[in-house]
Amino acid sequence: MSSPMTFDDVVFGRRSIRGYLRKPVPKTVIKEVIEMAMRAPSSLNTQPWNFYVVTGEVLDRIRAGNTERNLAGVPSSREFRGHGEYAGPHRERQIEIAKQLFGAMGIAREDKAARQDWVLRGFRQFDAPVAVVVTYDRSIHGGDIAPFDCGAVANALVNAAWSRGLGCVINSQGIMQSPVVREHAGIAEDQVIMICIAMGYPDDSFPANAVVSRRKAVEDATVFVGFEDQEG
Repeated sequence: MSSPMTFDDVVFGRRSIRGYLRKPVPKTVIKEVIEMAMRAPSSLNTQPWNFYVVTGEVLDRIRAGNTERNLAGVPSSREFRGHGEYAGPHRERQIEIAKQLFGAMGIAREDKAARQDWVLRGFRQFDAPVAVVVTYDRSIHGGDIAPFDCGAVANALVNAAWSRGLGCVINSQGIMQSPVVREHAGIAEDQVIMICIAMGYPDDSFPANAVVSRRKAVEDATVFVGFEDQEG
């Protein structure tokens, strides 16, 4: 029997999983993962998040609706605010991970069909057996705090899942057509759809699952203030 993962094992070992085994995830394990995730901090302990966990035929209907509407050119109807195209170093990091993924999958730059198929995988929640749709209460919609708190719980959820042998990828493509998701998942009107998380057991034979995105150095992301007196 293997030893439980340490916190370091989870944080440094976790990666985004985009290929899954066709193996159901027990409801008891998902509940355990969500219970762990809900230990995430929230502003003034408001805990605005809710979870719609979808699988089976319902998830298949969402996949089909997402794909059909996007292929038909229906504009995105995601319910969170976007910021337009990335530029500068943010765009460079976006391109870098795309190159890593396409390289792992053997998708050539000029292979438009393979590139489109990759995009469609996102609309299909990467064919994962489970999709977790994270929502928050519409009564507190309009500010940035509730989405911030949902980001915290999403991070906690993917780490908790990894500690239980499950892989995830946080995926906004899966909720690009929010009316489809809302209808089939039965999401109440008093909820705002924030994000979708694909979940399942990783397929170790899927090449993109081996990709680990490179991170900024601590020195590039951090400014230490007031530590001068402690040095030397």
